[in-house]
Amino acid sequence: MAQSKETNRKKKEFIRLERESVIPTLKPRLIMTLANLIEHSADRVEFLKLCKRVEYTIRAWYLLQFEDLMQLYSLFDPVSGAEKLEQQKLSSEEIDVLEQNFLKYLFQVMEKSNFKIVTEEEIEVAHSGQYLLNLPITVDESKLDKKLLKRYFETHHHDDLPDFFDKYVIVRRGIGIDRTSDYFIMEKVDMLIARVWAYLLKLTKLEKFFSRRSKRRNKKDRDPKKDDDINNETDRDDLYVERIRLENMELSFRNLLGKTTIQEPTFDRIIVVYRRAGTKSKAERGVYVKHFKTIPMADMEIVLPEKKSPGLTPMDWVKFLSSAVVGLAAVFGSFDQTRVDLWVIIAVISTLVGYCAKTYFTFQQNLAEYQNLITQSMYDKQLDSGKGTLLHLCDDVIQQEVKEVILSFYVLMEQGKATRQELDQKCEQLLKEEFEESCNFEVDDALQKLEKLGIVTRDIIGRYQCVGLKFANDVIGPTTEELVLKAKQGSAPP
Repeated sequence: MAQSKETNRKKKEFIRLERESVIPTLKPRLIMTLANLIEHSADRVEFLKLCKRVEYTIRAWYLLQFEDLMQLYSLFDPVSGAEKLEQQKLSSEEIDVLEQNFLKYLFQVMEKSNFKIVTEEEIEVAHSGQYLLNLPITVDESKLDKKLLKRYFETHHHDDLPDFFDKYVIVRRGIGIDRTSDYFIMEKVDMLIARVWAYLLKLTKLEKFFSRRSKRRNKKDRDPKKDDDINNETDRDDLYVERIRLENMELSFRNLLGKTTIQEPTFDRIIVVYRRAGTKSKAERGVYVKHFKTIPMADMEIVLPEKKSPGLTPMDWVKFLSSAVVGLAAVFGSFDQTRVDLWVIIAVISTLVGYCAKTYFTFQQNLAEYQNLITQSMYDKQLDSGKGTLLHLCDDVIQQEVKEVILSFYVLMEQGKATRQELDQKCEQLLKEEFEESCNFEVDDALQKLEKLGIVTRDIIGRYQCVGLKFANDVIGPTTEELVLKAKQGSAPP
């Protein structure tokens, strides 16, 4: 959950974010760091062997599910899926069942990989500010299918789904920070004009007619309990990221003429799932799955599918037309006087023409920046799509599951018996002390895997205890990968 909050002091704006469940530390670093903390070399060797066997076993558990996911996607691949569906000779009802099964497996894998569906509240927070993208981006909904995802969410309920859930779904994971330093000349000019415009609206008491809908909705829906001071003890474990925008910049010659650094929280990974609309003669069955990285929250529109070409914003048109009306009124008013001042007319017309030119060139600059951002999102920000994204997800699931199991086993091995809550706290503490990482450790998932592996026990009062390292290796036993490696080493020439 993300919430935008502006403090009274210095007009600082903070985004409140819940801690992620994903463990950001790389698996090799996690394993080697924990192994080096073990005092005896014999135990260290057994621990490294256990880590390998845990990973091989978890991979085997997920193998069949991943194969089913890949097989189903091959039928709905936008490139080659249509041919395979035609070869299968399936009825429309059978295809409907298969595509719903594919979505079920896909969302299960994304959930296991700690991805979360972007909520309506997070969309509102993202839209409440601007970063590098200064044009209104909208989706051409006529080009998107509205049946596939709607049918899925009718049978798989999710809370706080965004308004567009029936057309496309955005899932995200991980939080980061993006900073950009530049002079932002045109943006600062726009900011000054916006402040003058806001002052005039306030002076004429017309601001309520031009206030943005998003601001009204945010004020309406905001929970006063969530607007406490950011140091409130109830949410001390949440993450707060400062959003530095030009709109909140203090006016000074140094700020206006010098370089300015703006800052925006980012979603480390974003996946977009959608289907294009079919035609009357041919139904569309392809499902698009696109994977992006480090997307600023305020610029989340760059990952939207089937975007319309941007144009002038409604506010630009209001300013433009208002200025034209005022300018023309001033010109015609001067003709009513007995003596016409030609210089006044020239000044008014010049100002009007200059403002129109400024609006046009600002739009052209924003359009060029938008095209640059879209190009960057395609080449730098897009990690993969289709089958490549699914392979990323499958590997992420295994990496996260292995890290959770290894970390929780190590804590039980080194610190002895622990309840579920104690184990959760100790794992999070170990991550913070040894790796300087903060996450909401999924202790229930880790304990479930440990019990399934048979390497932990629970007493009558609910405390968990791990078995010895050597016994844990014996319980899991040699894996297929170990036997293959042993056979290769045995057949190798001396």
